[in-house]
Amino acid sequence: MHRLSKISILFIWLIAMAFFSGCASKFRQLQKSSDIQEKLAGALEYYDNEKYYKAATLLEEILPVLRGAEESEQVLFKLAYAYYYQKQYTLAGHYFNRFYETYTRSPLAEEALYMYAYSKYLESPRHSLDQSSTEEAIVVMQSFINKFPQSEKKEEASKIISELQKKLEKKYYEVAKQYYKLDRYKASMAAVDHFHKGFPDSKYNEELSFYKLKSAYNYATESFFAKKKERLDEAVKFYENFIDKYPESKYLKEAENLYGMILVELEEVNEQQVKINEYKAKQEKLKKEAEEKAEQEQSQEESTPETEEKESE
Repeated sequence: MHRLSKISILFIWLIAMAFFSGCASKFRQLQKSSDIQEKLAGALEYYDNEKYYKAATLLEEILPVLRGAEESEQVLFKLAYAYYYQKQYTLAGHYFNRFYETYTRSPLAEEALYMYAYSKYLESPRHSLDQSSTEEAIVVMQSFINKFPQSEKKEEASKIISELQKKLEKKYYEVAKQYYKLDRYKASMAAVDHFHKGFPDSKYNEELSFYKLKSAYNYATESFFAKKKERLDEAVKFYENFIDKYPESKYLKEAENLYGMILVELEEVNEQQVKINEYKAKQEKLKKEAEEKAEQEQSQEESTPETEEKESE
């Protein structure tokens, strides 16, 4: 009985191996085939059976040959989806976009453009990573809405744009704060300005405005003396703008403390400047006196020979 069981398992294994070998053999035969219609039929069969890797491989091979032919539209569209179903969103997006640009008047053009945008959306990483693909996805999705304002996908596209914008908002909010934590105060102020411009209604604007004030103070106090007063004056303006815009801010007390520190720094800078000016004036006076003395001595030296000549006569 035990022996029969082993024989049965071996028999089933041999059948399975023969089946898979036959499948692999069929795919290799299609790859080598010069019959485009046979290869196309095989690719579509693989596609219908959700064998997307094999379908994409064959469709890639026949696409250049079918350029301009009636079947090329179908091949390009299914090739894009074959990559999409394999989660190869970069390739999928490339072919969806190529389809849209090639067959703008096709009944499938709207779907192709949406899927191009949607593939870009799926490539968008979490907010802590580089957001270049997120920005691209927003542009493409907005382009879809502009070109197909009556589309059934418009509402979904708008929701996706909103989601992506929130991701960017979170990203640039953290970037501005990170610059501050790294003591890169000038970069932090620039990042806050960029954030305000891109997200004027953000819930983070008040907090980032306070970070800008802190950055301005630190940037000024760490500056060379020649730039210190100018940058402290700028910090005063940031404080005034902050309390005008957020008079009830939860950061108000801290902002007022910072303002007091700025005024102290300004007073010290002004006192130092007075001393510097007095020192410069004193040095200028000494220099002038020295020059006048030198001129007098030179004048006396020039008149001495004439006096000696008169005395000798």
